[in-house]
Amino acid sequence: MIYATCEMLPSSKIDADKPQVTGQVLFKQYYSYGRLEAIFDLDGFPLDNNQSGRAIHIHKLGDLSDGCDSTGGHFNPFSVNHPRHPGDFGNFFPKEGKIRKYKANLSATMFGPYSILGRSVVIHEQEDDMGKGNNKASLENGNAGKRLACCVIGISQSTLSYAVGH
Repeated sequence: MIYATCEMLPSSKIDADKPQVTGQVLFKQYYSYGRLEAIFDLDGFPLDNNQSGRAIHIHKLGDLSDGCDSTGGHFNPFSVNHPRHPGDFGNFFPKEGKIRKYKANLSATMFGPYSILGRSVVIHEQEDDMGKGNNKASLENGNAGKRLACCVIGISQSTLSYAVGH
């Protein structure tokens, strides 16, 4: 079993009136043959429960030198259209300002040449159109909008994953 974590922080490039998202994304995988699992534990969204979803994706770079803008495009090692990239997690709907979500059987991996380790997780301002936007950007990134928050994925100790009850 391998574990990884990503400590989410607001982008240094977003306006002060935008959500200031913080929290953790935790990953675990049973060696190279297992499917990746993730726990999203995020705070800082508006308290309104009727808001639209927020897109969350893995981006190809773990570079935060220019805020979340320097994380590059979506991690897309197989050159396929969105939303079939290994790190296209889809839309998350905050409840009471939080996202608490467990996802299993993800197509990304922490092993081999296509590992997500050292890459970034980005939370976008808008909902992902899942490639149905009838334009080039839709097939590249789902028209998900500006980058609200991001973090770099790094290997962690196993006890960290159990801190959020999984």
